[in-house]
Amino acid sequence: MDLVALTEEIVKSLVMNKESVSVKEFPTDDESEILIQVMIDSEDMGRVIGKNGRCANAIRTLVQASSYLKDNKRVKINIDSF
Repeated sequence: MDLVALTEEIVKSLVMNKESVSVKEFPTDDESEILIQVMIDSEDMGRVIGKNGRCANAIRTLVQASSYLKDNKRVKINIDSF
């Protein structure tokens, strides 16, 4: 599974407003790094980040583990609201 699709699937399972989820990959200067931008509704921000950032860290861990199995690239995930 693609890292962007995996991230989108995980985030959509957490939020209430699934239509507002937008996940995109952006190029970085470092070829061994992937930047994934997650945009969600501001009302769902607490669900995705979780208490003390535990959900966000869990999402990053799952996507990073998937990346190590496939591409062996470092993954950065930014979570923002609109």
